[in-house]
Amino acid sequence: MELRHLRCFLAVAEELHFARAAERLHIEQSPLSRTIKELEEELGVALFVRTTRNTRLTRAGLLFLEHVRRIFIALGQARDSVKAAANGFYDQLRFALSDSIAPSRLPALLALCRQEEPQVEIRIFEVPLSQQIKGLREDLYDVGFAQSNDVGDGIVAEPVWSDPLLVAVPARHPLLAYKRIPLDEVLRYPLVVCDPLVCEGLARQVDLVLRQAEQEPIIVERVTSCDLMMALVSAGFALSLASAPHIAASKASGVVPRPLAGTSPVLTTYLLRRDNEVSEVLSRFINRVRAIDLPE
Repeated sequence: MELRHLRCFLAVAEELHFARAAERLHIEQSPLSRTIKELEEELGVALFVRTTRNTRLTRAGLLFLEHVRRIFIALGQARDSVKAAANGFYDQLRFALSDSIAPSRLPALLALCRQEEPQVEIRIFEVPLSQQIKGLREDLYDVGFAQSNDVGDGIVAEPVWSDPLLVAVPARHPLLAYKRIPLDEVLRYPLVVCDPLVCEGLARQVDLVLRQAEQEPIIVERVTSCDLMMALVSAGFALSLASAPHIAASKASGVVPRPLAGTSPVLTTYLLRRDNEVSEVLSRFINRVRAIDLPE
């Protein structure tokens, strides 16, 4: 089995169309088909079901796809490490982001890393929570950030940052009569929330707050970014629940933050890592993370 077999398989698996895959690889369709056939013969299984109407992965093909993607991620990281070494970096730290980090914290953290340890290259990967957890277990990432501590065995989830969860309200909305808005009043209006497939941890924490009331929320849109969420709020399309820093950093005008009545909920960001001994580089990074919120 050669890398060309894996590249061809990955192209067909992602395109699910031999002609498009061949075009993507800049080869003819016939040699692509032969390469896939060679791979299937070597593995002793069919990877694709091919008909006149479509191409789909078999169960074995789906399983093989997971492994092939990890191989190319590892190869990419190896290539990047070599380039980093050639450019004067003596080490590398790979960290994954799921959900979102308060806008002010990520640049502050990166600036601190660059100031205190410029010889360590920082590699950032934006991935869904499930992929982050899997990548941490498989040593594709050294550390991660997410807004969930439901990570299973073998992963440590340390709470590092907390932010008030506020109601994002359009300007001139009737709820602005409240200094602190009762949750029952919020649920009388349409809401825009984060898509749980993209922001699983954030969506889960917001859902826990919404479920404190007996009334079912009126969710009219699920979005993949806080910027789009704030744009919809600004347009008067809906209300939303978001962290104070995200509302403050929003480019959308006409969004007014209001706390919820009663005990104000918070959004917690967790640092995730494998449950084993940490390297010196990772240990120093974790100390910087903890220092971001310490008073000066």
